Amino acid sequence: MTNKPRIVADSKIPYLRGVLEPFAHMSYHAPSEIDNRVAREADMLIIRTRTHIDKHLLQGSPCRFIATATIGYDHIDTSYCAAHGIRWVNAPGCNASSVGQYVLASLLAWANARQRHLTDLTIGIVGVGHVGKVVAQHCRAIGMRVLLNDPPRARAEGAKEFVSLDTIAAEADIVTFHTPLTTDGTDATYHLGSAEFFATAKCKPLIINSSRGAVVDNKALLSALSKGVISDVIMDCWESEPQIDARLLAAAFIATPHIAGYSADGKSNATRMTVEAIAREIGVTIDTATIIPPAPPVATIGVEGLVNALSTAVLSSYNPLTETAELKLHPENFEAMRNSYGLRREFPAYTITGAKGDDADTLRRLGFNVQ
Repeated sequence: MTNKPRIVADSKIPYLRGVLEPFAHMSYHAPSEIDNRVAREADMLIIRTRTHIDKHLLQGSPCRFIATATIGYDHIDTSYCAAHGIRWVNAPGCNASSVGQYVLASLLAWANARQRHLTDLTIGIVGVGHVGKVVAQHCRAIGMRVLLNDPPRARAEGAKEFVSLDTIAAEADIVTFHTPLTTDGTDATYHLGSAEFFATAKCKPLIINSSRGAVVDNKALLSALSKGVISDVIMDCWESEPQIDARLLAAAFIATPHIAGYSADGKSNATRMTVEAIAREIGVTIDTATIIPPAPPVATIGVEGLVNALSTAVLSSYNPLTETAELKLHPENFEAMRNSYGLRREFPAYTITGAKGDDADTLRRLGFNVQ
């Protein structure tokens, strides 16, 4: 192949090295190193959310194609790209199951600690795209009442399956946010979780944010928590990352460094989708079947005779309390924890033994292999 494109890639993207080398001149850089000087040597960029695509990065660069190996794209100045003929793609849905695993594990850890029965509670899901759908499936699988809020979908599909944000505030014991971050238009999501929303919450809900930091007003959230307007907080996404609010960190039940979507499965999905997009752009065929994550160190989970088989299985696959303890002890390591995160495997990577009856059925619905 002649005239191979020069591709600059984020060195933290897993499973990428060696895949594109036959088709492109590859160079790998830490996110902090991808600056204008580096971009001036790139025909294409492969990035994550830590690289902000804007005039400062791209001015004078020959780059005309950007692939972000992430579900979100609020780190890309899409107007600038459009004005300068720069195409871009993201990886929608790549980590939906990973975030679903995070939310369910967090709910079970919270329920165990607070002695709550999730089957008695109502969860309001704000934003029902790729991620919200998975969260809804998991919550229904374990027997929770689920309310869905998604105004764009309600307008497009009819309101029958959806409720208003006011209904979420009135009826939900748990509210979890799964929207993109947008700042204008009818459905702007910036500070959707606002002081006004928290003030109208009737059930003193648990608030979960694993979408984007500014979807929830962090100052208003801390105030609502300190006043007892809400009962608990589970935070993966924060405003002003990595300089997060120390008071909110201390007060949160679960606090993690923006890694809800960081499963090995989600990362391999994102890398596969990114490579396929690059292949289409340069007009080649690349076999992506080898982009798969390694098996977990312990792939079999035994639950025979346990009264909490569901909780044991889910939290054995992933327990967010471990990262919570580390982040609370060393908040200055937020970025380092995120960049060096040991990628976990999702439910289908595990085989459950000893589950019976309803437990076995529920675990199968969640995606576990049950023997």
